[in-house]
Amino acid sequence: MNHIEEMRGQVGHRLLLLAGTRILLQLRKDGSWGLPGGWLDPGESPEQTVKREVKEETNLDVHRMQLLGFFCEPEYTLNQEYNEGDNAVTALYQVDEWSGVMINDPSESDELTFFSSDELPKNLTEKCRHSIRCYLSHQR
Repeated sequence: MNHIEEMRGQVGHRLLLLAGTRILLQLRKDGSWGLPGGWLDPGESPEQTVKREVKEETNLDVHRMQLLGFFCEPEYTLNQEYNEGDNAVTALYQVDEWSGVMINDPSESDELTFFSSDELPKNLTEKCRHSIRCYLSHQR
């Protein structure tokens, strides 16, 4: 893998797909809940990445999104289980206009569910919890 491919693999996207005030979460294979998202593919813009990831993971089509911010804190390191500590840059988007029938892709997650911010599951990933906390702090 060359340096450019390594860099591309460190640009992630996480999104808050909203239905009113409810936030879409996906139950991951490890039993934790997280936000849909993924990595930038070659030649994609960040907005194209969001649209592709939403389509792949939920079967929904994005019509409107807003960039909420970028994260590059210690909790956004890659390969934490191996203590390699490479920082990833993650863009957080709010998606509040979408259409289609939501279908869970079992290769992506075990379940897709909308939660209100006061009923979030306890087993959220730390990155997800941080992203939601940042989003909610800007909504007040």
